[in-house]
Amino acid sequence: MRSLRSAAAALLLLAAALTGCVREGGRIDMGPTGGTPVEGGTATMALPPAATPNWIFPISPPGYGGSYNYGIQSLLFTPVYDAVQDKEKGELTTHGPGTLGLEPRYGDGNTTVTVPLRKGVTWSDGTPVTARDLEFWFRLVKANKAVWSAYSVGTMPDNVKRFETLDDHTVRLHLTRAYNPDWFTANQLTLMRALPQHAWDARTDGGEIGDWDRTPEGAKAVFARLTKHAKSLGSYGSDPLWQMVNGPWKLAGWRDSGQVTIVPNEKYTGPRSERPHLDKVVFKPFTTADSEYNVLRSGGVDYGYIPPSVMAQKEKFEAKGYRVDPWEGWAATYIVYNFNSTRGGPLMGRLYIRQAMQHLVDQKAMSEVIWQGSATPTLGPVPVTPKSQYLSRAMEKNHYPYDVGKARRLLAAHGWRVEDGTARCVRPGTGENQCGKGIGKNTPLELTLLSQSGSTETTNMMQELKSSLSKAGIELTVRQQPLNSVLGNSVPCTAKDPGCDWDMSFFGTAGSWYYPLNPSGEQLFSTGASANFGNYSDKKADRVIRAVQYSPDMKAVHEYGEYLAEQLPVMWMPNPAYQVSVIRNDLRGISQNPTVTFAPQHWYYVKKDDEKHGEKHGKKHSERHVEKKGAEQ
Repeated sequence: MRSLRSAAAALLLLAAALTGCVREGGRIDMGPTGGTPVEGGTATMALPPAATPNWIFPISPPGYGGSYNYGIQSLLFTPVYDAVQDKEKGELTTHGPGTLGLEPRYGDGNTTVTVPLRKGVTWSDGTPVTARDLEFWFRLVKANKAVWSAYSVGTMPDNVKRFETLDDHTVRLHLTRAYNPDWFTANQLTLMRALPQHAWDARTDGGEIGDWDRTPEGAKAVFARLTKHAKSLGSYGSDPLWQMVNGPWKLAGWRDSGQVTIVPNEKYTGPRSERPHLDKVVFKPFTTADSEYNVLRSGGVDYGYIPPSVMAQKEKFEAKGYRVDPWEGWAATYIVYNFNSTRGGPLMGRLYIRQAMQHLVDQKAMSEVIWQGSATPTLGPVPVTPKSQYLSRAMEKNHYPYDVGKARRLLAAHGWRVEDGTARCVRPGTGENQCGKGIGKNTPLELTLLSQSGSTETTNMMQELKSSLSKAGIELTVRQQPLNSVLGNSVPCTAKDPGCDWDMSFFGTAGSWYYPLNPSGEQLFSTGASANFGNYSDKKADRVIRAVQYSPDMKAVHEYGEYLAEQLPVMWMPNPAYQVSVIRNDLRGISQNPTVTFAPQHWYYVKKDDEKHGEKHGKKHSERHVEKKGAEQ
């Protein structure tokens, strides 16, 4: 899933807030340097297994928020703020050459924020990008927030009481109260987009372009038209809507299969440093990691990945002129509980059942055996690694270590008895030693899990979980589907809705959720949030999440992290590296941003004679990373 954007208190560089968030002491390793650049060429990048890009409109509905969708959108429609890299220092910041927004300014006791836009940037038809384009985005999300994947009650756009245009390139947001600048920049301003109002603001196809977005009714009609076009995946390459871009790239093709081809936007007017060197970039989807591995071995991918299980064979790729470099992210990995499940909702709603199941997740063994040491534990909503100021000492402790005996005792103490291998409720009721509300006598502890397909590691992990849960009498049925199907079938629902019969959902082969720098949980765990797929709702959780938004005191983040770690709104699972990347030595300029976004405008090839430099650098970097992982373990 989407995110990892950044800001620091007082809008300093991200590295000041996230100690070691990026490798090499707060910096992103820039990869091999040097060599004689060669302009042009094509680079093919492999997408994660079964991860098919399926949404181009920069306002995504629930179920379409994959990081691969966001990454491609951001190349066509330049973000206002994002986690972008300082190419000289290798550090991350929220604003720079790769963003439309310049440094935001907070005022009036943090109740207003002024957003200046870069001047001189135009759309591909030559029309200037202005504050009106930012207003257009704001009006659309305000009128259609209920179907926007980034929305949660009380946050953007609810927390903006007035949108003010100061001039053609400056807007000011008047907020509903004082907010923590760290949180607001990282989690709210990074949501903003400039959209081509002069070309998109029509209620019907062929209709008049106007200021329709300035009324709720008009904004709904405009949004409905754009959404209708966005659902027509096969027409992306020919639809003129998606050719109106302001980023360094434009779309050359988008197949139903999910293969996306981009070429330089010859009308790009942004900073010279952001202009592409390559002629073409192809994002290639694969149904499984094995199919990608076979194509990679044959040289059909320039920037791909290998399964953790074949890390021992990395020397073979290095000998063929590749470098191997694990790509780590600022993420959490988990299985969603559906608290509104038609059948399993009452079971998910009992904390003692969630505690018992968490005690049956052997994260250490899964990481070592299945992920070959390339995964780290998820112990709560704040990532354990890399270390950051957002992680308290209490959050470094595993509150639910693997313990089959403790899981069995928890269930037995609340009225469950294992018969013929399945736990059944023998003491129904709402007392302390009874099964709990909504759980009838002889109800079996049987659950259904939707899990993404395409990864041997994920398949093995789900089978390990199934086996482990059975040791306490919990019967788990695993239904594997492509990633987009899992996301589409795991949207928030009520028990009366068709399709709300799933109990658990997993979409974390490459990490389930990539955070903004400030890892608050308003999109994931607050009541009614669009990415709160399982409908988790807890009044104290809502309160501590709001405290992170309002208070610049780091204690607020710590209270939030510690509370959610214990309450288990989801099942915490091992957090794998986004991927173990394999990159051609002569392909340079690649930085593996922990946000899992990419900037192919910085990529370039070097002359063949210069490959040895890259091979040497790549090998040293890979060895350095392996040594570091070994020390951590």
